[in-house]
Amino acid sequence: MSTRAVQCLPLLGALLLTGCLSLAPKYERPASPAPQAWPQGDAYAPTEPGQATDLAWRDFFTDPGLKSVIGLALKNNRDLRVAILNIEEARAQYREQRANQLPAVTASGSGTTERSPAGLSEFGAKRDVRIYSADVGVSAFELDLWGRVRNLTRQAQEQVLATEEARRAAQISLISEVAADYLTLGADRQRLTTAEETFKADQETLRITEARFKDGVVSELDVRQAQTVVDQARSDVLTYTTQSAQDLNALNLVVGAATPDTLSPSGLDGTLPTLADVPAGLSSEVLLGRPDVLQAEHQLRGYNANIGAARAAFFPTISLTGSTGSESLYLDRLFTPGSGTWAFGPSISLPIFAGGKNVAALKLSKAQRDVAVAQYELAIQTAFRETADALAQRGTAARQIEAQEQLVEAASAALKLSQARYQKGVDTYLSLLDAQRTLYTAQQTLITARANRATNLVTLYRVLGGGVS
Repeated sequence: MSTRAVQCLPLLGALLLTGCLSLAPKYERPASPAPQAWPQGDAYAPTEPGQATDLAWRDFFTDPGLKSVIGLALKNNRDLRVAILNIEEARAQYREQRANQLPAVTASGSGTTERSPAGLSEFGAKRDVRIYSADVGVSAFELDLWGRVRNLTRQAQEQVLATEEARRAAQISLISEVAADYLTLGADRQRLTTAEETFKADQETLRITEARFKDGVVSELDVRQAQTVVDQARSDVLTYTTQSAQDLNALNLVVGAATPDTLSPSGLDGTLPTLADVPAGLSSEVLLGRPDVLQAEHQLRGYNANIGAARAAFFPTISLTGSTGSESLYLDRLFTPGSGTWAFGPSISLPIFAGGKNVAALKLSKAQRDVAVAQYELAIQTAFRETADALAQRGTAARQIEAQEQLVEAASAALKLSQARYQKGVDTYLSLLDAQRTLYTAQQTLITARANRATNLVTLYRVLGGGVS
């Protein structure tokens, strides 16, 4: 390399190091539009100040069967697979944009043969000229004096982070959906079991009533009423059989594979062993860690960086093109002393008139940033509303179950008394029929209340941004 080329290197390095200015506005996280404290009232359980712990799903869902089903879903669900592939796409785009911050160095070699006609040759004869060259150079490298390239790179990086949060949100939603479908299947199978038990008991009651009718103890009306109870129970058995099959189909769809019979629930236990409760002390600040809120914030940061890139368009653009190498008429002398060549060609482009394009681009980037601020605030408000609704249901769920359990106990005792009074002829069969229906309805409502409480815990896991580890 020649002395002049060596002297140019410090200047080139100094220019490269000057790319430290950024025209993007300083990012400040918008204030949360949600209250610091959760709503209070009769619908809410009393809470104490505190911070949320990491609600890792493996710790939150304690039932081994449910854990295994969730594990299958995480491996096979197609929506989650797409979310993961979206991250790879965003990362590739980020790496491509980041590469623009560095000069692209290329090496080239060539060999050309040129024939001069006899009329142009000083010797009056045709002449062949061969030229060989080898070069290493940089082509049109932009000096990022105003931070345009770096802000575009930052925007691509924020997009990667937003996509990762979208994947985390998809995983949390998938885990919650699997758990909810699992509990729904268990609840409907519990309803089916109750309906089958009721159907058998009603068949026995019908048999006894028919026998008493033959003996002249009761009228045909009692037989007909007993038959209606049996028919209703049979219809419920068929209904819950269908619902259970549909629930299993829904679970298989979200899992992405057939759920083994050994892992599917047979019912809902009264103590709800499939779930762990949510920590009592929670602050609304936990919502800032929800993946959808973080995703909105990363998108906001990206649009904020775009403003810097749009502002940089108003300033001159300086590009550098340079190369160094060797050139010779003979291939075996290509790298001998005295064959060195170099070239250095800086260029500058100053925007003078663009028809308002740069102004419009800057206004667009600011408008996109303002929209992202509103979307970020809306994400927080939506998260607060979802969590407040879940907490309201959680505050009364235990009391509803307790009241319903007492109702089932009372209805069961009333049925026994009604059966005894009917057998002694004190009450009509209509009273016994009402007692049977009351108990059956109370049992089904109790199953619903227990399923609602379990589903509410799943909802709380989701709305609080439960962990994915």
